[in-house]
Parts: sequence; structure tokens; C-alpha cells
Amino acid sequence: MVGEESVLETPLWAFSLSVYGAEGVEAECLDLQERLQLDVNVLLFAAYMGAFEGVVLAPQDVAAAVAAVAPWHGEIVRALRGARRALKPASLDESNPLRAPAAGLRAKVKAAELDSEQIEQAMLWQWSRRQLTERTRSEAGAALATNLQSVLAHYGAPAGTSVPAGLLAAALNFAASKS
Repeated sequence: MVGEESVLETPLWAFSLSVYGAEGVEAECLDLQERLQLDVNVLLFAAYMGAFEGVVLAPQDVAAAVAAVAPWHGEIVRALRGARRALKPASLDESNPLRAPAAGLRAKVKAAELDSEQIEQAMLWQWSRRQLTERTRSEAGAALATNLQSVLAHYGAPAGTSVPAGLLAAALNFAASKS
């Protein structure tokens, strides 16, 4: 069991928990997820690779990373998110005699959704160790901005869409605090 946990506890996961929890970042990420059907895990991965490792992701790298996790994200993460969202009305309806059990189930599904996202990030981490370890390192701020733009472009953001400022700042702050 310890080995299973350690494979999931990647530097990317620690980065994601810290950065996503920073003020305003969750709202920015969820807005992009809703508007563009963007995979937030890929966005956080791209932010990590730029801010922490100084790796610039080319458009084909973003496409390959998305493809590496697409079946998992589509069949597992999105399915759990859909179930969690579907349970919300029943778990909040005070007139529903099954409100408490529905709320309990929703909490379990939410925990499973988070676990599925951690697995997706471990998949991205492993992919990056195979594909990106020999890349030339660049200045973190430039790599971060480029990577975020590449992810937005991959998901069809209109030209001129600005990168999420809160994510940009939180990612750079995290990287600076670890160096």
C-alpha cells in the first residue's frame, strides 16, 4: 500500500494542491473548465512544467499530454464529476427525506473524484518523466506563460484570451518558495 501512495504523491500533486488553493485560482480554473471543456489537470501540469521545471511545452506536447490521459479523464474523472453534480440537488433539498444519505454519497463521490484526479496527475507526471526530462530549461516566467497559452489554444480559446493571472502568480510564488 505504501508503494501505491508514493507513486501518487508527486511534486506535481503537491504543486497542484498548493496552487489550486491560492486565492482566486480555483474560480479561474473552473471558469476555463466550463467555458472551454478544459482539463484543469492538464492546465496545472503545464503550469508546473513551466514554473517549476522551466520546460516549454510545444503545442504537440500539450496534445500528447492530453492524449495520454484522455481515456482516464473522459471515462473516470468526468463520470465522477457528473455523478457528484447530479447528487447535489438531492443532497441539498431539505424536504427530501433521503437528503442525509444523498449528501453522504455525494461526499464519497467527491472524494473519489479527487482520487481520480490525483491518479490523472500521476499519469501526467509519469508521461513527463518519459517525454520531457531531456528538454532544455528556460526562464520560469516565460515558460509558464507560454505553456498556459498553449493549453488555452489547444482547447480552442479565442485568440487574445489572457492567461489566468491568479494561476500565473500562484505558480511562480510556489516555485520561488521551493527554490
